[in-house]
This record gives sequence, structure tokens and C-alpha cells, in this order.
Amino acid sequence: MYQILVLNLGGTSTKVAVYRDESCFAETNFRHGPQDMSAHPTSKEQVVYRAGLILEWLAELGLSMDEFHALGIRGCYIREVKESGTYLMNDALKARTLQIYFPDKPPVHGIPLILPVALELLGGRALPIYVTDPTSVDEKLPEACLSGTPAIVRLGRFHPLNQKAVARKVAQALGKPYEQCRFVVAHLGAGISVGAHRNGRVIDVNDVGQGDGPFTPERAGSVPNGQLMDLCFSGQYTRDEVFQMLRGRGGVMGYLGTNDMQEVEARIAAGDEKADLVFRAMALQIAKEIGACCATLQGKVDCIILTGGIAHSQNMTRAIRSYVDTFAPVRVIPGEFENEALALGALRVLRGEAAPILFREPS
Repeated sequence: MYQILVLNLGGTSTKVAVYRDESCFAETNFRHGPQDMSAHPTSKEQVVYRAGLILEWLAELGLSMDEFHALGIRGCYIREVKESGTYLMNDALKARTLQIYFPDKPPVHGIPLILPVALELLGGRALPIYVTDPTSVDEKLPEACLSGTPAIVRLGRFHPLNQKAVARKVAQALGKPYEQCRFVVAHLGAGISVGAHRNGRVIDVNDVGQGDGPFTPERAGSVPNGQLMDLCFSGQYTRDEVFQMLRGRGGVMGYLGTNDMQEVEARIAAGDEKADLVFRAMALQIAKEIGACCATLQGKVDCIILTGGIAHSQNMTRAIRSYVDTFAPVRVIPGEFENEALALGALRVLRGEAAPILFREPS
């Protein structure tokens, strides 16, 4: 039996799980309120604080770091790390990952803290650290990378960890290897990504990092570029203010003043016509992105998969289905499976079922 410790840090959360082979033995999610953050303002202080919480939790379970065979951690965005699969945290990848960690500055979000927390937990132990399907996975077709102007390249920042995890689940249910399937996977959360999966590769996907795709609970998504240019050069807004319109105060937040989709549905139930319009518009934009991925797959689609937190909403999934269920069968797998995917990625390597990918600096 292999025992794996999974780390998945957010800006104000620390998700931890202990897996024994494929089974989750225990998991928790530490929430860090404003007082916790202000008491540990620098990245280094955050690392020590979060690692301490994890060690206390493990001790309560009767576990120590000496009992683990490996760590599975969520990966950060490194443009040169494009291939999907499980990476071994070698010296080259460690050095590149730590470039975005600034110990004496406040953390902008949780991802740069993950490797330092892992190293703090290890305390010099020689356990392997594995990163499965990092954020920067970019397997797009060459023709899918052209934006329309040579000055802008379409990148592929999306949710590869969860998209590929649910794709593997559906492939297994269909009795086929993921590498022989053709899926459209829509991850519906604070960010929304829709990917065309063909034979184990995501050959086209909207770039969530750059605001491409449908609008979301708090992001504007793709907007008419002429009007955006006029807005930027109007002199009425700073760059930061425009950024906030597009990410943070865009999407549902911009229209309704909330990014809570449950609140939106409550407003609709109470007769709020504007909330209903925004909800239906979001469903339509997601469906249009799914349709675009079906076109990339030339209409040959085994299944359309709806996942992520918003997929818990039957009203949203029903609205999306109404547009796309003639394209292919639709399966709804709500929630996120990142912890499980990190554990299973590490487990495949530990068992020798997959070779670890070794990062090398480009020459």
C-alpha cells in the first residue's frame, strides 16, 4: 500500500488529503480568515503557519511524515511545462517553481506557497514530490494557437487537473481508455474552461487566464474588442479599473452585484427578471463554447461532460443541456476532483504504471 499526502493551497484555504492507494483516508480544508492572514503577513510566515496546521492535523490522525511514500502537489503555471502527465519535482523544476516565491512579501495567492510548504513539511526527508497536470498544460493544435494577430498568441491556461480527472472517470464508465476517447469537458466555477479532448490530449480550449471564453460569476470572458479598446482609451478608467471590470467585478458580479450563483437562483425564484436574464445568458455562452469544441472535434464526440462547482446547479446544467444535448450524450459530474487526481497521478508513477516526466530548462 502506498500512502500519499496531497497539498492543494488557495489564497485563503489549505486543502490537504491523505490517500492510501486509490482511497482517501482523510481530508480537510483549513479556511484562513482575515485575522489569520494579518497575523502571518509574509509568504514565509504563511508557509510556517500552514505547514504547522498540517502537521498538527496529521498528528491528530496518528500519522507522521515518515509514513508517506510521496507528496502530490498542485502545480503552478510554468509556460515551458506543457505536456500533461505527472512531473517529478526535480532540481530544475524546483528552481523554476521557486522563482515565483518571494518569502518576504505578502502572498498574492496560494499557488506559489505550495512547494515551500511541501519542503517545510519534508524537513529534509528524501520523499518524491509529484505534480500532475499543472495549470500550464498546453496541448492545443497549432492552428488553435493563432489568435488573428501575430502580436497575440492564444495560450491554453485552463483547468487540466480536474478536466482530465473527470474525463478519465467517464472513459472508465464507457469501458474505454481515456486515450481513445473524444470528449468536450466544461469546468464550471469561478473560472470557466471548455476543452476539446481527443485521444488523451486537450487539442483546443479557451484561455481562462487571459479572459477568453464565457462570462463567469466574476469574470467578463470574451468581449467585443472594439468597445473594449474605446473603454481603455477613454481616459475615464485606469488600467487596474479596467482589469477589475474584466476580472473580479465582471460577469455575474458586474450585472447583479454578486458572484454567488445560489443567491442568483434564489433571486430568480423570487421573480427577479434581470437575474433570470443573466443566468440564461451565462448558460448560452457556455453552450456556445461547447459547440465550438464540438466543431474542433469535427462533430465526433463520445460525451459532453459538465463539471465544477456550478455543475451542482440542476437549473444551470438543464439550461446548458437544452442547447447541446443533440450534439452528444451529456454527463454531469459536479464538484472538483483535484485532490483525487493529484493522488492518482502520483500513484500511477509509484506503481510503475506511468513514467514520471522530467522537466528540463529549454536550451
